[in-house]
Amino acid sequence: MSESLPPCPECQSAFVYPDQDNLVCPECGYEWNPADVTQEAVFTAKDANGTVLEAGDKITLAKDLKVKGSSQVLKIGTKGTVRNIVEGKDHELDCKLAGAGEMMVTAKFVKKA
Repeated sequence: MSESLPPCPECQSAFVYPDQDNLVCPECGYEWNPADVTQEAVFTAKDANGTVLEAGDKITLAKDLKVKGSSQVLKIGTKGTVRNIVEGKDHELDCKLAGAGEMMVTAKFVKKA
């Protein structure tokens, strides 16, 4: 085949195949029309359990975390709310945490509540 097909938007598998106007992923079973897909991909962040996080989700810390530049420690179980998800940084979640205020947190250290 001379043309290269885009990876699956759900699982990022490269093993997609055409079926009439749609593309199909054999690994996850997702079908989509490549003409309907927008050019910009939406960045997703996953918590410690692999659950996809979105803006507005309630979270709890899954681990004690030291705050950079401070002697403060955020304890496991601290509750918060995801305000925004940011791509390209080591801290993906812009959160508001109870007792700590607003700060960036790495997604793998939180669990969706």
